[in-house]
Amino acid sequence: MTTMPFPRNPQETEAITAIAESGQDRPVLMLNLNRYKPGAGFPDGELYRRYVTGLEAFLPVVGGAILWRTPVFGQPVGEQQIDEVLAAWYPSHRAFLDLPHAPGAENNFRLRGLCVEYAVIHRCPGDHPWLRPR
Repeated sequence: MTTMPFPRNPQETEAITAIAESGQDRPVLMLNLNRYKPGAGFPDGELYRRYVTGLEAFLPVVGGAILWRTPVFGQPVGEQQIDEVLAAWYPSHRAFLDLPHAPGAENNFRLRGLCVEYAVIHRCPGDHPWLRPR
């Protein structure tokens, strides 16, 4: 079994699980705020490219997709220093929960562990038409 390289918030995991099991599951957008390790070579390094290329190939296994990603140039407010914002869309909360158990998860999470120093993921509505993959 693959484990997440960063701890999950137990209350949020319970809320996601409740939605997934409710019979009223719906698409979800996970907004990832990532700070990369120096060895990842963000944004042009080989390790970072392998991680992102792998993630783009891996998310469709559960029906998900990276909608967009962008570097962060600076932070005029707050203290959370990040390098990139990445928007990952999932067809359901269940798909997000299934991600660590999907084929290819072990390699994806291994690469993530090598690249990502710090991450926060915000759960957002994913059922708006402009948020769906094309």
